[in-house]
Amino acid sequence: MQKFARLGRLGQSLVQRRQLATVSDAPLSKKVEMTNWEKGHYINYQKMSENLGIVRKRLNRPLALAEKILYSHLDDPHNQEIERGSSYLKLRPDRVACQDATAQMAILQFMSAGLPQVATPTTVHCDHLIEAQIGGAKDLARANDINKEVYDFLATSCAKYNIGFWKPGSGIIHQIVLENYAFPGALLIGTDSHTPNAGGLGMAAIGVGGADAVDVMAGLPWELKAPKVLGVKLTGKLSGWTSPKDIILKVAGILTVKGGTGYIVEYHGPGTESLSCTGMATICNMGAEIGATTSLFPFNDRMYDYLAATKRQSIGDFSREYAAELREDEGTQYDELIEINLDELEPHINGPFTPDLATPISKFKEAVKANKWPEELKVGLIGSCTNSSYEDMSRAASIAEDAMSHGIKSKALFTVTPGSEQIRATIERDGQLKTFEEFGGMVLANACGPCIGQWNRTDVAKGEPNSILSSYNRNFTGRNDANPATHSFVTSPDLVVAMSIAGTLSFNPLTDTLKDKDGKEFKLKEPTGNGLPTRGYDPGQDTYQAPPEDRSSVSVAVSPTSDRLQLLQPFDAWNGKDITEVPILIKTQGKTTTDHISMAGPWLKYRGHLDNISNNMLIGAISADSGEANKIKNNLTGEYDAVPAVARDYKKNGIPWVVIGDWNYGEGSSREHAALEPRHLGGIAIITRSFARIHETNLKKQGMLPLTFSDPADYEKVGPNDKVTIAATELAPGKPITLTVHPVDGSKSFDIKLSHTFNEGQIEWFKNGSALNTMAKKAAN
Repeated sequence: MQKFARLGRLGQSLVQRRQLATVSDAPLSKKVEMTNWEKGHYINYQKMSENLGIVRKRLNRPLALAEKILYSHLDDPHNQEIERGSSYLKLRPDRVACQDATAQMAILQFMSAGLPQVATPTTVHCDHLIEAQIGGAKDLARANDINKEVYDFLATSCAKYNIGFWKPGSGIIHQIVLENYAFPGALLIGTDSHTPNAGGLGMAAIGVGGADAVDVMAGLPWELKAPKVLGVKLTGKLSGWTSPKDIILKVAGILTVKGGTGYIVEYHGPGTESLSCTGMATICNMGAEIGATTSLFPFNDRMYDYLAATKRQSIGDFSREYAAELREDEGTQYDELIEINLDELEPHINGPFTPDLATPISKFKEAVKANKWPEELKVGLIGSCTNSSYEDMSRAASIAEDAMSHGIKSKALFTVTPGSEQIRATIERDGQLKTFEEFGGMVLANACGPCIGQWNRTDVAKGEPNSILSSYNRNFTGRNDANPATHSFVTSPDLVVAMSIAGTLSFNPLTDTLKDKDGKEFKLKEPTGNGLPTRGYDPGQDTYQAPPEDRSSVSVAVSPTSDRLQLLQPFDAWNGKDITEVPILIKTQGKTTTDHISMAGPWLKYRGHLDNISNNMLIGAISADSGEANKIKNNLTGEYDAVPAVARDYKKNGIPWVVIGDWNYGEGSSREHAALEPRHLGGIAIITRSFARIHETNLKKQGMLPLTFSDPADYEKVGPNDKVTIAATELAPGKPITLTVHPVDGSKSFDIKLSHTFNEGQIEWFKNGSALNTMAKKAAN
């Protein structure tokens, strides 16, 4: 600990010397490329250092690493109001990354802005549209055939607008970003909620909606409410069966799915030094499950080693020049602090149905029995963007090898999802892939697959209660296989493999024994594996398409008869009046995640066609009226119907509507369609007890009113078939607005106060009908 403190003091003295002597800035003026895949985009540590110098003089206090990264990217460091938890920061991100499902809508929006090319380095990654069926190569070929129209659109639009394009089979966006684009101290926004994965390389990587990405692609500053900073101090060292995944599983249990909302989670302390870069990425990745803005780690030698292994040693060397600003200042004050001793941390399993129900392995067997969870383990799944590193795969393979040396294999069905083509090629060369296949595993495509519901599961019938165990990040009801009776649990790859061998949730590899082929009992050895491949990474097949030098002849065609792609029409501007006596489309109860609002799975194919995908709007949400999903009352007919059908009927009759929601509405993936669909089908406001951060911003971007009950208990006072009036003319920063409830039973109307987080600029989005309309209006002037 004393050594850690000395490093902090050294960092402070270096910072002070840099502020006093301009000569010390000289090393920061080097021209080091951000990535090996582009030319002319340099890491600008010098500008970051200058911005920080300005902010330091203004604030005159120690800064957290999260603050250093954000404030070093301020658009106007001299005049920007800076107050953690309240100020809206205008920032200049270094990069944008989009996955294929969200990229379609982001690019369609960018096209409507009429700009010749992106102003900020941008990449698109094809990972979401590949369904897991029978194995990697055949599933990829099938996806290329089924999604040809979409892939052609993305390939040609990327070529047209100077965007790097990673073809299907390249791997999952977050793994590709970590391997090729992340660097310490950078700010990246990505159109996927698990973008924070890159925090494992000391980067502030933040998941956003497509409209936010369009702003940055168009060269506008990006707006973010200044997060508070939650410190997680790590001491001790992991050992045995405990892995980096267990750190975030423990944190999720402490904070719950909404405990990180409004915070950046900053890991620090001596326990960070022994974690691998990819292990730190795992922890940051799953920080999305606690609602955190992002998560990150301070720059250390493990990050340097990973940069060198991925052919970016020049970036590692440059980061060492800037190292004093790539960790927290000594004396940093966190808004909240958690301490975890890694020496005492147990392996954890989280779930079912929510990623924050954390149970240590020593208590899991009794939890299974007490809760009557299906004890038989049907499927074990490893990989995904969260846990598909070389370290993960080699540790998992060591357990499988141990079992096979005793003549036994996996009892449960077993699947492996490599996170990238580079990982797949490397573990094929080094033998882990062969081990998994001999163990009984099916190797899936380098894509998201079952993690996001892209899984054609055939081993159980729909509605049949069963248990699965994965090394993924998210396990909401029906998330993986669209079966609401599937009990999905999240843990480390190590425990997935061990429990797949046993075939039961009641097995604890730390204490229990298995029987070998001869019936003799044995205990599995603790997993072992290298953090980095000793022979370096094998890049595998070349799956990258660089933009052409001459883009003038490239055309982007969208067929007017396509059911997969649809050019966007601008939303109508606000009429300047209050919203009077409009129906409540649905009052939702309990969890209403983005999976409930805009399901994935088979609907992913319509992500570029707003009208078609709107047929899934809120079909998973539970109605407080009927107690069922996708069954609500149409106030015009008195009949009960599907949610999208009722919304379309209201829209056809020129009647705007609102949604009433419960706590943490919009939790989950950064799915922009969950905001676009209500707007497209005539919604005007979403009124809840509270919002998940990304979804609230997405709604604002589309010209909707995300409002919260000033007193959360007022949720109970509004009936699902009442009508409401919203005093939209009262909308002003920091001031509540009035909701008048008109009860369906004819009793006297009454007022409720609603809160909001709109600032002046965001109110302009509402007035103009959307952020995109505001952008076009400014461009026209």
